[in-house]
Amino acid sequence: MSASLNKVILIGNLTADPELKYTSSGTARTRFRIAINRQYKDSSGQLQEDPTFVPIIAWGNQAENCANYLSKGRQVAVEGRLRIYSFENKEGERVYATEVVAQSVQFLGGAAQSNTEPETVPPPSEQPTDQTEDEEVPF
Repeated sequence: MSASLNKVILIGNLTADPELKYTSSGTARTRFRIAINRQYKDSSGQLQEDPTFVPIIAWGNQAENCANYLSKGRQVAVEGRLRIYSFENKEGERVYATEVVAQSVQFLGGAAQSNTEPETVPPPSEQPTDQTEDEEVPF
C-alpha cells in the first residue's frame, strides 16, 4: 500500500471574529474563516481578485489562543489537514462540507504584532482527530 499525505498550508485574512465554544467534555473548539485572494489580469488587462473563503477549526489550547488573539481582518498562516464530511440539513438533503483542521496557526501582521517575527501558537499536545461531540453545521 502506498503512503498518502493530507496537508494544507494557507495564508489569508479572517473574515470575522473567531467563535469559541466548548464541547460537553470541556474541550475548546474555535471556528473561523479566512479569505485568500488570488489576483490576476483579465483579457482587457484589468486587475481582478478571485477570493476563496476557507473555514478553519482549531482545538484545545490553540483554539483558546486563536479566540483570544485573533479578530476580523487579522492575517494568519494556517497549517493543517483537509476534512470533508457530510450531514443532513433541515430540509433532509445530504450536504457536503470542507474545512481545514488546524495543526498550527501563526499570527501575521496586524495591530497586535509588535515585532518582525510572526507569533506562533504551538499545536496542543493531543489534538482530537475528528471531533464528533457537539458537532454542528459549520458557518
